[in-house]
Amino acid sequence: MTVLLVEDDESIAIVITAALEAEGFVVHHCHSVAERDRLLAQSGFAALVTDVKLTDGDGIETLPAVRARHPDMPVIILSAQNTLDTAVRASDTGAFEYFPKPFDIDELARTVRQAVGATSQASGEEGEEAEPAGLPLVGRSAPMQAVYRMITRVLRNDLTVLILGESGTGKELVAEAIHQLGHRRGGPFVAVNTAAIPAELIESELFGHEKGAFTGAVARYVGKFEQAAGGTLFLDEIGDMPMQAQTRLLRALQSGSIRRVGGREEVAIDTRIVAATNRDLEPLIAAGQFREDLYYRLNVVPITMPALRERAGDIEALANHFLKLATAEGLPRRQLTRDGAALLERQPWRGNVRELKNFIYRVALLAREDVVDAETIQPLLLQSQRAEAEQAPEPPGLDQAVAQWIEREAPAPGRVYDLALAAFERPLFAEVLRNTGGNQLRSAQILGINRNTLRKRLSELGLDPDGFARRS
Repeated sequence: MTVLLVEDDESIAIVITAALEAEGFVVHHCHSVAERDRLLAQSGFAALVTDVKLTDGDGIETLPAVRARHPDMPVIILSAQNTLDTAVRASDTGAFEYFPKPFDIDELARTVRQAVGATSQASGEEGEEAEPAGLPLVGRSAPMQAVYRMITRVLRNDLTVLILGESGTGKELVAEAIHQLGHRRGGPFVAVNTAAIPAELIESELFGHEKGAFTGAVARYVGKFEQAAGGTLFLDEIGDMPMQAQTRLLRALQSGSIRRVGGREEVAIDTRIVAATNRDLEPLIAAGQFREDLYYRLNVVPITMPALRERAGDIEALANHFLKLATAEGLPRRQLTRDGAALLERQPWRGNVRELKNFIYRVALLAREDVVDAETIQPLLLQSQRAEAEQAPEPPGLDQAVAQWIEREAPAPGRVYDLALAAFERPLFAEVLRNTGGNQLRSAQILGINRNTLRKRLSELGLDPDGFARRS
């Protein structure tokens, strides 16, 4: 089988050729769009591997004509232009895969092998080219490339997506990108913060209610599921959803229909579900606070947003982006110097991108000069750090947690001690088992209890130590 490689960087071409030949392929290499078209006209190829920037044109822009003449030939796109726009453009051509540089050469070779074996599955669809100015995500770091690749894989299907990441990393922006760039972009995007809705109202907010369903229900209310019909429903902070609402959400996902509170009619839903959380759901599952079956329903396609400290190389681009946004909102135009960007890159940014954005807006407002350098930024950083230290809330104590648990769970009289002990032991044992990789002997030593006692309690609490060994 013969593969056509279009790459104008000779050193990269040599490495790719060697890897593909090791997979048993014959490789024809050329450097330009014109050479590519000439070779394609002369003979057929099992696959096309092409860079984007070529000596005489754009490898993506010229692909539609290639796809029209060779609809069954899988295409793998390589690019050093590591932006979400490039990833989406690559996806819109119907490419089998997109690899941002630098990439794993062995993974590329395996992908070409898979593509040749799955040519019948290549869609060959052309999408409308997304406008770069409308893309909500900024950054070209390797962690963001992984995010972009996952986004492009879910644009033409309705698989449920679970976005994970710390607060302030931009999880809602990922949900918006999936909606804006996907096939449901003509429908509504409805965002719900499930942690901000009182527990007694969340079912009504999500599923709606009928007139007279409860005190105050003076008219029928259409819930968020129906409001998002034909579009996307974004469920933020899903880890804080009450258990009863989790049960109804699971039923809706399983059946593809909902029932309004107080209603008898089943209403079919035509809504893509994207959920997000900043919490680790596995300990919540172990503690009985989050349904495991719902977790697997939501976690069909997980996308993990990196913390800003893991993508420090994106900070300068993000800062310049926020300066432009600040100018558009009426703040003075500022220009960031390289030493100013370097200082920003050295900060911890515990609040992630949200904290950086707020700080850049403050800089745009308070800076005395149009050029923002390290000398300008340093005192503003110190001021922010002092304000953060003064406003930091006291962490809740164990006594407060117990009081909140009793109020929330309202355990039956006579069972308070047993239920409270189980609620405390589940997360405690889960955390120790996670740290020891499921080793019961070490866990018992850390806890200061007998191993047989630990084994007995794990069985009573329904905790499987082997599950923690797999996760480790």
